[in-house]
Amino acid sequence: MNPIVFAILVLAALGLAGSIILVLASKFMAVYEDPRIAQITDCLAGANCGGCGYAGCADYAKAIVLDGAPTYKCAPGGDKTNDAINRIMGAEETDRPSMRATVLCAGGENCQKKFEYQGIQTCAAAAAVAGGPSACAFGCLGFGDCTRACKFDAIHIVKGVAVVDRAKCTGCTACASACPRKIIAMKPIAPQPAVKCSNHDRGAAVNKICKVGCIGCGICVKNCPNQAIFLKDNLAVIDYTKCIGCGICESKCPKKAIQWVEGKPGPISGPVPAPEVR
Repeated sequence: MNPIVFAILVLAALGLAGSIILVLASKFMAVYEDPRIAQITDCLAGANCGGCGYAGCADYAKAIVLDGAPTYKCAPGGDKTNDAINRIMGAEETDRPSMRATVLCAGGENCQKKFEYQGIQTCAAAAAVAGGPSACAFGCLGFGDCTRACKFDAIHIVKGVAVVDRAKCTGCTACASACPRKIIAMKPIAPQPAVKCSNHDRGAAVNKICKVGCIGCGICVKNCPNQAIFLKDNLAVIDYTKCIGCGICESKCPKKAIQWVEGKPGPISGPVPAPEVR
């Protein structure tokens, strides 16, 4: 046989054998991947921002399918993405805590200053100088660390205090993490009031430095028809498991420290105790 023809036949045989081995290997050594992982990856925003706590969108998709990770952590995708993931996973579309940021301070121009701060214009830097220029040691410093942390233009400094645009907020918690005073809380999308103050000083001290600070007077506690408010360390606290969204606390607060942050007050349904008038 011609040596050249023989060499061609040998190479062809080796190639065929190699192909067969590869096909068999792919069959017997294949690692099964749940098709839902690819489906969820396609649903995600694709930003690979790491805001969900995973290395990227693909890792987050794997964690949802394989480890039962929460389905609502894709902040760029928002509720629409969360609903799509829940459909793929066979869960209810509404199976998500629709949380939005709320700044628990209404101070700003309503609060006095201890001194004029001329240093680095960040909240973290200002807080490091004698506790910050604000006379309130618990309130918003107003230098915008939260605004720079937000990727969705959902929080701005207005009259010296951070204000959240809840229509733009995705609930990613970046602003809350950036706040050195830790006065940004996550609250659900539901008609509800919030105590827009974080000061735990006694009422007389608060009254001297802030026009809208909670003075712990207890009027909201006495007038709440469902016993959903109590005082803790001189500050009013709302128990949202009891709150019926009637708006009485907001209307009775003499300092306007309780403000409505979502929706509007609703009518009281069912029998409730008559509030104390004061």
